[in-house]
Amino acid sequence: MIILRVLGLDPALAGATGYGVVESDGRHCRMVRLGALRPARATTTVRKGGTAAGRTATNGHEHLCRIHQLVSELIEEFAPHSVAVESVFTALNRQTALRLAEVRGVVLLAAAQKGIPVRSYSPREIKAHVSGYGNAGKEQMQQMVRALLGLAETPEPADAADALAVALCHIQAAQAESRMAAGFARGGNLTRRVADVSAQANSPLTSSRATVHATTRQTTRLHPAIPASR
Repeated sequence: MIILRVLGLDPALAGATGYGVVESDGRHCRMVRLGALRPARATTTVRKGGTAAGRTATNGHEHLCRIHQLVSELIEEFAPHSVAVESVFTALNRQTALRLAEVRGVVLLAAAQKGIPVRSYSPREIKAHVSGYGNAGKEQMQQMVRALLGLAETPEPADAADALAVALCHIQAAQAESRMAAGFARGGNLTRRVADVSAQANSPLTSSRATVHATTRQTTRLHPAIPASR
């Protein structure tokens, strides 16, 4: 029985945007789909020193549309419970961070249009949840993704493997939150039981019974012939 299905995304504008769909039954995880969307490059001709020269350039707006279409199609096909996406790396320069934020915005829009919740995780959080070490290297992360999904080989391309790591991070985080909520629920029930017992002990009826028993015991000590009330 599938408990959680997650679409993990590793967004990129200049490079490939990796994606991976992972299912979990609460004990084991299984990869359903992985891949990467690379930006299309258009060739233009420019004049340089009076001669024609070829140059390749990426149409950023067109690529954003393709990412939106990809995410929408993946959500439509696999109906994930959540979308997990890597957050913008704070150490990036301003221009790169803004361009990457555009990709994240397109992802958030596609998920919102389908009514799917989105969770963002920093690179350190992803490494910590998947490998147990926030500074794990890329190769170590790939090996952990392979082990957690029970794959015979390391998933390729690397962008898709990163997306699988994002999905696994969300599954691990969701399971931890579920265990914590269950623990709080048990603690809350225990607190309510203690409060009920305390309230019962302090109720007028209980206090009256305690007074009667205390009076009876005192009378019995003064008059041994009187049997103790039970």
